[in-house]
Amino acid sequence: MSANEDELSPVFSSPFYDAIQRFEDLLSQSGRAFLIGAGCSKCAQLPLMAELTEKTLESDGLDDDSKNILGSIQGLFNGSSPPAHIEDYLSELVDLIAIANRRGAKNAVAKTVTLGDVEYSEEQLLAAAEQIKQAIAGIIGGNVAIGTHRRFVEAVHRSRRPGKVTANQSVDYLILNYDTLIEDSLALCRVPYADGMDGGVSGWWNPRTFDRQDLGARVLKLHGSIDWHELPETTLPYRIADKVDMSEGQEKRILIWPASTKYRETQLDPYAQLADRARRALNPLRGTQRVLAIFGYSFGDSHINIEIERALKGSAGDLTVMAFTHEDAPVGKLKEWHEDQSISDQVLIFANKGFFHGQDIRQSDQPLLWWKFEHITTILEGGR
Repeated sequence: MSANEDELSPVFSSPFYDAIQRFEDLLSQSGRAFLIGAGCSKCAQLPLMAELTEKTLESDGLDDDSKNILGSIQGLFNGSSPPAHIEDYLSELVDLIAIANRRGAKNAVAKTVTLGDVEYSEEQLLAAAEQIKQAIAGIIGGNVAIGTHRRFVEAVHRSRRPGKVTANQSVDYLILNYDTLIEDSLALCRVPYADGMDGGVSGWWNPRTFDRQDLGARVLKLHGSIDWHELPETTLPYRIADKVDMSEGQEKRILIWPASTKYRETQLDPYAQLADRARRALNPLRGTQRVLAIFGYSFGDSHINIEIERALKGSAGDLTVMAFTHEDAPVGKLKEWHEDQSISDQVLIFANKGFFHGQDIRQSDQPLLWWKFEHITTILEGGR
């Protein structure tokens, strides 16, 4: 028995095997969407948020101003629970940029923002934000082990279990990560998909690509992507090949948004367009069944949580959420949904030490580990 099979053996035994069958049956019979968070990238040898934070703080790509700004913001989060990470720091920074920008637009005397007894201009804050994004892109943009993600895409789009019929509809992938693992896997598995970009290695933002009729998947990068860039004349992203020289006065900024930023990006396209597409993916037409499977997400993004909850409550039972969590039992937002009688029957929770679905609660005295992305992939492949 392989290490994978050994770790999974408890979930293929009573009383949890029935929960696995529910998971498979829902995915094979309903319109499907997947919400994929940072935890799904660990098996590709990309860092989790704590490690990404540490690596970014230590990055040689940050100049003295940026290091001081980031260090001061980190200090503001001392004692936070759960511990703050680089996206929280970046969110704080872009909020500070908005403050400086608003003061400047009103010609206020105090145009700067004070951090650690040092005053910083909007330009210094913007430079720091860009350097932090560049550092993040450098950390997660290197070589990756894509094997598990390819297997996952194959399992989702080409069912391998005899007797299991995979739903024919286009699959919506709601991606919270900046990496391109899902897009690369879809391409390598020859699944026609749209991510809002038109063109080729270099491309431009064109949301009409999402409306193509031949799509096997739509990829909604809700927080942007490390291969998206913003040029001075527009906030809409471009995909620019590495070999393209942009030195002719064309500043190329990485277009990613931290999870909780309230800065201008969240109100403009493409973010607003992506949010609208995600909302459509979560809200099925009345009488049409829809399932949202959530992997690798810690429910730390209030915007995402609000949209899921609204969709659950507005769907009249047509939306089902299946959430996999490393927590032993539902906590935070998942606990709220499980205890909310108006929607609890629509929420299936696959926790580390139990299965929770309304009044159906099955607890385990040992870790189930079905929340690991590599194990989810094995289950989808029909393995056990």
